Amino acid sequence: MWQIDSGGWLIPTAAIALKPSPNCDARPVATDIELLVLHNISLPPGQFNTPYVADLFLNQLDTTADPWFVNVVGLCVSAHFVIERDGTTTQFVSCNQRAWHAGVSLYKGRERCNDFSIGIELEGTDTLAYTDQQYNSLKQLTACLRAHYPLKAVRGHCHVAPGRKTDPGPAFDWARYAELANWTAEALPE
Repeated sequence: MWQIDSGGWLIPTAAIALKPSPNCDARPVATDIELLVLHNISLPPGQFNTPYVADLFLNQLDTTADPWFVNVVGLCVSAHFVIERDGTTTQFVSCNQRAWHAGVSLYKGRERCNDFSIGIELEGTDTLAYTDQQYNSLKQLTACLRAHYPLKAVRGHCHVAPGRKTDPGPAFDWARYAELANWTAEALPE
Protein backbone atom coordinates (compact mmCIF):
# COMPACT_ATOMS: atom_id res chain seq x y z
CA MET A 1 0.00 0.00 0.00
CA TRP A 2 1.22 3.47 -0.87
CA GLN A 3 1.94 5.83 2.02
CA ILE A 4 2.05 9.58 2.39
CA ASP A 5 4.00 11.44 5.04
CA SER A 6 2.87 14.35 7.22
CA GLY A 7 4.45 16.77 4.76
CA GLY A 8 2.07 15.62 2.02
CA TRP A 9 4.66 13.60 0.04
CA LEU A 10 4.40 9.98 -1.04
CA ILE A 11 7.01 7.63 0.36
CA PRO A 12 9.20 6.87 -2.70
CA THR A 13 9.35 3.31 -4.06
CA ALA A 14 10.53 1.80 -7.33
CA ALA A 15 7.25 3.01 -8.89
CA ILE A 16 7.13 6.43 -7.19
CA ALA A 17 9.47 9.39 -7.76
CA LEU A 18 9.53 12.86 -6.20
CA LYS A 19 10.46 15.93 -8.28
CA PRO A 20 9.49 19.09 -6.38
CA SER A 21 8.13 21.81 -8.66
CA PRO A 22 8.47 25.53 -7.93
CA ASN A 23 4.99 26.02 -9.43
CA CYS A 24 2.98 25.88 -6.23
CA ASP A 25 2.07 28.00 -3.25
CA ALA A 26 0.25 27.85 0.07
CA ARG A 27 -3.37 26.85 0.21
CA PRO A 28 -5.74 29.30 1.92
CA VAL A 29 -5.72 28.85 5.69
CA ALA A 30 -8.17 26.26 7.08
CA THR A 31 -9.03 24.86 3.65
CA ASP A 32 -10.01 21.19 3.50
CA ILE A 33 -8.73 19.20 0.55
CA GLU A 34 -11.95 17.68 -0.70
CA LEU A 35 -11.70 17.23 -4.47
CA LEU A 36 -9.57 15.20 -6.88
CA VAL A 37 -9.22 16.66 -10.37
CA LEU A 38 -8.15 14.26 -13.13
CA HIS A 39 -6.32 15.55 -16.19
CA ASN A 40 -4.38 14.18 -19.13
CA ILE A 41 -1.13 15.42 -20.57
CA SER A 42 1.41 14.51 -23.23
CA LEU A 43 4.21 16.61 -24.65
CA PRO A 44 4.34 17.05 -27.53
CA PRO A 45 0.64 16.16 -27.81
CA GLY A 46 0.18 12.45 -28.44
CA GLN A 47 3.79 11.54 -27.65
CA PHE A 48 4.58 9.51 -24.55
CA ASN A 49 7.60 8.56 -22.49
CA THR A 50 9.30 11.90 -23.04
CA PRO A 51 11.00 14.06 -20.39
CA TYR A 52 8.97 17.09 -21.43
CA VAL A 53 6.07 16.94 -18.95
CA ALA A 54 8.49 16.87 -16.02
CA ASP A 55 10.54 19.61 -17.66
CA LEU A 56 7.41 21.76 -18.03
CA PHE A 57 6.44 21.31 -14.38
CA LEU A 58 10.01 22.07 -13.28
CA ASN A 59 10.30 25.19 -15.50
CA GLN A 60 13.11 23.48 -17.44
CA LEU A 61 11.38 22.86 -20.79
CA ASP A 62 13.56 23.59 -23.81
CA THR A 63 10.90 25.28 -25.90
CA THR A 64 13.06 24.86 -29.02
CA ALA A 65 12.94 21.04 -28.74
CA ASP A 66 9.63 20.81 -30.64
CA PRO A 67 7.71 23.34 -32.76
CA TRP A 68 4.54 22.78 -30.68
CA PHE A 69 6.26 24.07 -27.55
CA VAL A 70 5.69 27.67 -28.67
CA ASN A 71 2.24 27.09 -27.14
CA VAL A 72 3.67 26.75 -23.63
CA VAL A 73 6.41 29.39 -23.61
CA GLY A 74 6.38 31.12 -20.23
CA LEU A 75 3.71 28.80 -18.82
CA CYS A 76 4.12 28.03 -15.12
CA VAL A 77 1.97 25.01 -14.25
CA SER A 78 2.09 21.89 -12.13
CA ALA A 79 0.01 19.04 -10.85
CA HIS A 80 0.49 17.13 -7.67
CA PHE A 81 1.00 13.86 -9.54
CA VAL A 82 1.66 12.46 -13.02
CA ILE A 83 0.91 8.80 -13.76
CA GLU A 84 2.80 7.61 -16.84
CA ARG A 85 1.62 4.94 -19.28
CA ASP A 86 3.58 2.23 -17.42
CA GLY A 87 2.02 3.26 -14.09
CA THR A 88 5.11 5.02 -12.78
CA THR A 89 3.97 7.91 -10.62
CA THR A 90 5.84 11.15 -10.02
CA GLN A 91 4.85 13.65 -7.37
CA PHE A 92 5.66 17.28 -8.17
CA VAL A 93 3.86 19.17 -5.38
CA SER A 94 3.13 18.29 -1.76
CA CYS A 95 -0.56 17.62 -1.26
CA ASN A 96 -0.42 20.18 1.54
CA GLN A 97 0.44 22.85 -1.06
CA ARG A 98 -1.63 24.29 -3.88
CA ALA A 99 -0.52 23.02 -7.30
CA TRP A 100 -1.34 25.09 -10.36
CA HIS A 101 -3.38 22.58 -12.37
CA ALA A 102 -7.04 23.60 -12.71
CA GLY A 103 -6.73 27.29 -13.61
CA VAL A 104 -10.00 29.17 -13.89
CA SER A 105 -12.37 26.58 -12.46
CA LEU A 106 -15.63 26.04 -10.60
CA TYR A 107 -16.99 23.17 -8.50
CA LYS A 108 -20.41 23.33 -6.82
CA GLY A 109 -20.37 27.12 -6.87
CA ARG A 110 -16.81 27.38 -5.52
CA GLU A 111 -14.23 29.06 -7.72
CA ARG A 112 -10.48 28.42 -7.70
CA CYS A 113 -10.50 24.63 -7.44
CA ASN A 114 -6.73 24.63 -6.94
CA ASP A 115 -7.40 25.92 -3.41
CA PHE A 116 -9.18 22.74 -2.28
CA SER A 117 -8.16 20.02 -4.75
CA ILE A 118 -5.41 17.60 -5.65
CA GLY A 119 -4.51 17.39 -9.34
CA ILE A 120 -3.58 14.11 -10.99
CA GLU A 121 -2.31 14.04 -14.58
CA LEU A 122 -2.56 10.82 -16.57
CA GLU A 123 -0.11 10.57 -19.45
CA GLY A 124 -2.48 10.35 -22.37
CA THR A 125 -4.94 12.05 -24.67
CA ASP A 126 -8.68 12.52 -24.69
CA THR A 127 -9.15 9.76 -27.25
CA LEU A 128 -6.54 7.07 -26.50
CA ALA A 129 -7.44 4.44 -23.90
CA TYR A 130 -5.54 4.67 -20.64
CA THR A 131 -3.50 1.62 -19.63
CA ASP A 132 -4.22 -1.02 -17.02
CA GLN A 133 -1.06 0.10 -15.22
CA GLN A 134 -2.39 3.66 -15.03
CA TYR A 135 -5.72 2.53 -13.57
CA ASN A 136 -3.87 0.37 -11.04
CA SER A 137 -1.63 3.26 -9.95
CA LEU A 138 -4.60 5.63 -9.87
CA LYS A 139 -6.45 3.15 -7.64
CA GLN A 140 -3.51 2.95 -5.22
CA LEU A 141 -2.95 6.70 -5.22
CA THR A 142 -6.64 7.42 -4.66
CA ALA A 143 -6.77 5.02 -1.69
CA CYS A 144 -3.69 6.62 -0.18
CA LEU A 145 -5.05 10.14 -0.61
CA ARG A 146 -8.49 9.26 0.73
CA ALA A 147 -6.86 7.83 3.87
CA HIS A 148 -5.19 11.18 4.59
CA TYR A 149 -7.50 13.90 3.27
CA PRO A 150 -11.27 14.50 3.51
CA LEU A 151 -11.82 13.91 -0.21
CA LYS A 152 -15.50 13.97 -1.08
CA ALA A 153 -15.51 13.85 -4.87
CA VAL A 154 -13.56 13.39 -8.08
CA ARG A 155 -14.02 15.33 -11.30
CA GLY A 156 -12.29 15.69 -14.62
CA HIS A 157 -10.73 18.95 -15.68
CA CYS A 158 -13.57 19.06 -18.19
CA HIS A 159 -16.09 19.21 -15.34
CA VAL A 160 -14.48 22.08 -13.41
CA ALA A 161 -13.49 24.08 -16.52
CA PRO A 162 -16.19 23.20 -19.09
CA GLY A 163 -15.82 24.80 -22.48
CA ARG A 164 -12.17 25.49 -21.74
CA LYS A 165 -10.86 21.97 -21.03
CA THR A 166 -11.81 18.50 -22.29
CA ASP A 167 -9.54 16.19 -20.28
CA PRO A 168 -9.36 13.44 -19.21
CA GLY A 169 -11.63 12.97 -22.21
CA PRO A 170 -14.00 10.26 -23.43
CA ALA A 171 -11.17 7.69 -23.31
CA PHE A 172 -11.22 7.76 -19.51
CA ASP A 173 -13.39 4.96 -18.10
CA TRP A 174 -15.19 6.58 -15.16
CA ALA A 175 -17.13 3.40 -14.30
CA ARG A 176 -13.94 1.33 -14.16
CA TYR A 177 -12.19 3.91 -12.00
CA ALA A 178 -15.22 4.22 -9.67
CA GLU A 179 -15.25 0.49 -9.11
CA LEU A 180 -11.47 0.22 -8.62
CA ALA A 181 -11.33 3.17 -6.22
CA ASN A 182 -14.62 2.41 -4.49
CA TRP A 183 -16.21 5.79 -5.15
CA THR A 184 -19.95 6.15 -4.58
CA ALA A 185 -22.13 7.53 -7.36
CA GLU A 186 -22.53 10.82 -5.46
CA ALA A 187 -18.76 11.40 -5.58
CA LEU A 188 -18.57 11.04 -9.37
CA PRO A 189 -19.44 13.42 -12.19
CA GLU A 190 -23.05 13.30 -13.33
